[in-house]
Amino acid sequence: MDWSSIFTLIVSIITVLNIILAGVVVFIERRDIGSTWAWLMVLFFIPVGGFLFYVFFGRQLKKRNFYALSAEERIYLQAAIDEQVMTVDYQGGLTAKYADLLKMNLRSSNALITSDNEIEIFDDGEAKFNAMFQDIRNATKEINVQYYIIQPDALGRRLRDELTAKAKAGVTVRLLYDEIGSRQTSRAFFKDLIAHGGKVEVFFPSLFRLINLRINNRNHRKLCIIDGEIAYIGGFNVGDEYLGLDKKMGYWRDTHFRMKGSAVNQILGRFLLDWNKAAPRGEEESEQLPLPMEKHTGSSVVQIISSGPNSQTEHLKNMYLKLIASAKKSIYIQTPYFIPDASFMDACKIALLSGVDVRIMIPNKPDHMFVYPATLSHAGELLPYGVKILQYEKGFMHAKTIVVDEEIASVGTTNIDTRSFRLNFEVNALVCDEGIASELHELFLKDSMSCTELTLERYEARPKLLKFKEAVARLLSPIL
Repeated sequence: MDWSSIFTLIVSIITVLNIILAGVVVFIERRDIGSTWAWLMVLFFIPVGGFLFYVFFGRQLKKRNFYALSAEERIYLQAAIDEQVMTVDYQGGLTAKYADLLKMNLRSSNALITSDNEIEIFDDGEAKFNAMFQDIRNATKEINVQYYIIQPDALGRRLRDELTAKAKAGVTVRLLYDEIGSRQTSRAFFKDLIAHGGKVEVFFPSLFRLINLRINNRNHRKLCIIDGEIAYIGGFNVGDEYLGLDKKMGYWRDTHFRMKGSAVNQILGRFLLDWNKAAPRGEEESEQLPLPMEKHTGSSVVQIISSGPNSQTEHLKNMYLKLIASAKKSIYIQTPYFIPDASFMDACKIALLSGVDVRIMIPNKPDHMFVYPATLSHAGELLPYGVKILQYEKGFMHAKTIVVDEEIASVGTTNIDTRSFRLNFEVNALVCDEGIASELHELFLKDSMSCTELTLERYEARPKLLKFKEAVARLLSPIL
């Protein structure tokens, strides 16, 4: 058999596999229509590469028992959820006002309500990491750290060395990072931490650091929990660019919470579930859902909502939709990527038509070839309805926040796109507190001073090349 015959045979086999996969996508996998059509386009228009692209990017995770909880943990959790569902309507204040939203999060994401929390907001990387490193230095029992990106640069070395010092002092240290997000960082980078008793694990590791069959399902969470008393949650990763030291990206604008109170217990539980998924068999932590803590003196009502490709529903997207639907006066959104599906776009349009002041702040600096034009395309679609689109000019806008009516707000790791809603593991803190919501509202207005407004006239006058890029990016948006 000559080489041309062998090549023809290989192409024929892969084409047949593409057809089989197309059948799987249509008839077996329960995807939304937009994602289904996007994958069919890939499989049929790229007959050879489409198969490989699907293997690496298209396969779905199993949803049943992805995080293995013991029978006792499941019973305890369900009892706590049932009790809160029954009592949330009678707690008064904003808790009662947003009871439907809180109950939805309870039922869908097992997001227990805590009401004794203290929250500090960070909108600058230098301030956030200085505070976190000081808390790490003060740790006496354990430090649990999880980031999507840990760069092997000055900030990454600083985090590693701070954790190594605490491991030397006998503090339990666990560090979890994502393989793809931290692709420039190897396990050898943490050899001193490991040598002194620190535990380091990788989420969905690659085979020989070359092949990763879960490249499309990444752990995008950013958490740090210290002594079970203090927790950090938000958008900052670990790298010099998050301190504004990357000349290309400029100043890095992000939002992060430092929290004390019972919500810390929920964040710790979230970390332990991910940790046990990544840890070798036999080395998991025995308690994945920590027991209730003593009450703190704070007053912020908080739910920790998480979702991922293992979730039965898109918990975080549903939370956003419910928040938007509840708005009476204003919706202020900050996001680096605005590539929502039709349901999110319709929710925004309904709010705008109802007279709600909707403002969306996005970067005016592309960091991905297709994502930026896709963001402009979706933002432009809302302009005729009266949305105010603000493009951040000072540097890169990476914050993931939504503030509604200066009463309730969400900060976390979730971008407004299909990847965050459906493909990545994400986590957000929902806060019912007028003080925190007003502070985030004021931060938005402050950031607006560093923005230019994308008006309908400016958008319609954009270059033809950008219009073409938008058209291509929009077709790919369900799988970006």
